[in-house]
Amino acid sequence: MKGMQLSLNKTQKLRLEKALEQLESLSSKSNSDASVTVADNISVDCEDAILKGHGTAELDGRVVATLCGVVERVNKLVYVRALRARYKPEIGDIIVGRVIEVAPKRWRLEINYSQDAVLMLSSMNLPDGIQRRRTAVDELNMRSIFEENDVICAEVRGFQHDGCLHLQARSQKYGKLERGQLLTIPPYLVKKRKQHFHHLEQYGIDLILGCNGYVWVGEHVEVKDPMLIEDQSNKSDQQNADSENPMSTDEVETCTPLETRQNICRTANAIRVLSTLGFMITVEVIMAIINLSTSLNLGIHEMLGPEFYVLVAEKEVERRSSLGKRR
Repeated sequence: MKGMQLSLNKTQKLRLEKALEQLESLSSKSNSDASVTVADNISVDCEDAILKGHGTAELDGRVVATLCGVVERVNKLVYVRALRARYKPEIGDIIVGRVIEVAPKRWRLEINYSQDAVLMLSSMNLPDGIQRRRTAVDELNMRSIFEENDVICAEVRGFQHDGCLHLQARSQKYGKLERGQLLTIPPYLVKKRKQHFHHLEQYGIDLILGCNGYVWVGEHVEVKDPMLIEDQSNKSDQQNADSENPMSTDEVETCTPLETRQNICRTANAIRVLSTLGFMITVEVIMAIINLSTSLNLGIHEMLGPEFYVLVAEKEVERRSSLGKRR
């Protein structure tokens, strides 16, 4: 409640406070040792040899927390994950970033991290899709691939000795992102999963949940086979040459349908609501919020109203209560 800036009336404020209290009680019941503050005891089996990780310390034979967060256990390793922490990249993370500089043989990206990331020319697929050595001509044509302010998706490849991130985009699913919205949310709300690329087929949009807190919602783009790109481009060139008015056909093809644009805005507002309430953002929860707004016949702009925030919090209580009963 402290971090929210919503114009709630008294009734809405009481309903929201009640829902958040219920959510807190449900989370404490599911795992009483999950949330800890500074100097709280962390229950461990003293007989087993445990490894004390980040956010823990030993005091008078007890393991205590040195920061506020959630206790995580990986085999014998026990550590505390801070709830409100900056993005800490790991190898293999899917990230969304914005190009801020085109340097020799590399692009420099802003990825919501303390340092900028670097995408080398040799670490991505060329437009022709052919695997070959990069030449001076490729370096001169770098701006035809990515230029300043372009939004792209890539994967964390590794780290340099100075802490700078190296990215790679050697798959067809990586690359430039167009015709959509870029949202910024707290990175801790995005849970790392095996799949961060989602195609919402019924809405015709793509959703990319970046581990760095950048979320992309845009028009669906088919991933094409690189071997067929050249053939398709040659055919399209011949068709455009034969057509009487090629400019009008290109404009029609590049125009995003109105329904798709509305779906993009509705999905983006659902993510904004979840981010403001501090709920974990997953594709299942996002779909539930979209379905809730459509079932109530709410307009896209009405999703950002205070009443909808309260309804979302109350629905989240029902969802977590039903999950607790199933367990």
